[in-house]
Amino acid sequence: MLQLSVVHRLPQRFRWASDRHSAIEADDGVTDDQDVIALRLISHDGNPAWEILHQLRDVLAAIQVECKVAECEGQPCLFIQRSDESATNCCLKNQGVAIAETFNGH
Repeated sequence: MLQLSVVHRLPQRFRWASDRHSAIEADDGVTDDQDVIALRLISHDGNPAWEILHQLRDVLAAIQVECKVAECEGQPCLFIQRSDESATNCCLKNQGVAIAETFNGH
């Protein structure tokens, strides 16, 4: 099921709320390694999306990338630290997960 999955990185930046360890949108313009990014599964909806994201979380845990599956804008997302984005992309691609890229057309 992972090989048929496509994820997309949301453009917003997030931060973990220290009191609840939940993701919140960052409101300042400063980017740092504590920022959290969200990957949304665009190939599946509903319960299958939640299940796949939990599988992706387990795959990333195997390479010691901390992440959390939580809801964002009504959809399940995988939240990872921005500093782990490259390792995450590499790991997911090696598992057969496609990463959708955003292109700016002129």
